[in-house]
Amino acid sequence: MLYQNGVVTLTGTVSDESHKALARETVASLPGVQQVEIRLKEHGQVPAENSDAWLVSRVKSILWFHQNIDADTIEISAKDGTVTLRGEAASAAQKKLISRYARDIQGVRKVSNEISVPTATPKAGHKPVALTPTVAGEAIDDASITALVKTTLLYHHSTSSLDIIVETKDGVVKLEGKVGNWPEKNLITQLVIDVHGVKMVFNNMTIDRAMFHDQ
Repeated sequence: MLYQNGVVTLTGTVSDESHKALARETVASLPGVQQVEIRLKEHGQVPAENSDAWLVSRVKSILWFHQNIDADTIEISAKDGTVTLRGEAASAAQKKLISRYARDIQGVRKVSNEISVPTATPKAGHKPVALTPTVAGEAIDDASITALVKTTLLYHHSTSSLDIIVETKDGVVKLEGKVGNWPEKNLITQLVIDVHGVKMVFNNMTIDRAMFHDQ
């Protein structure tokens, strides 16, 4: 990383396109940064936009962002815009939640959820998965939480077109902007509260009925 006169240049390699976007958002939110130039390269070939491989990458990324889902246990494949999910979820509610997140990714036409839910009672000492706010084994700071929230909202087609201001302090996220109706505002709150590292959400977005009629 090179910093000069408020411009940060990022170089190196990342595993996929989503990590490139996350790096941009993280650095852009730091004090004193006015512009971010990306010179990062992905390992291997970058999938074409809206291709099945591209959808798989996006679904994997969005599931990884959510703290109540253990994305490592979920196998994802796609064909002609239909995403198939396999693996194991902790509960029926979690299985349904995974479907919802995958279905809301831009470009996904249909979701086939073949995830199994164990019926056996958890063993003594078993801990719920993915509840610790970490990324790659490290604690998430406020700048990274802000980046995760922005990327999550960008990936979901229900919220991707909205201009949402995100601020984070000590894991508490404050949202500003406009939405068309209450269900849209509630959806944003639900998406954000489930992002890794988020402790609380203050959704101060206002309802603009004109936006709803324009949609």
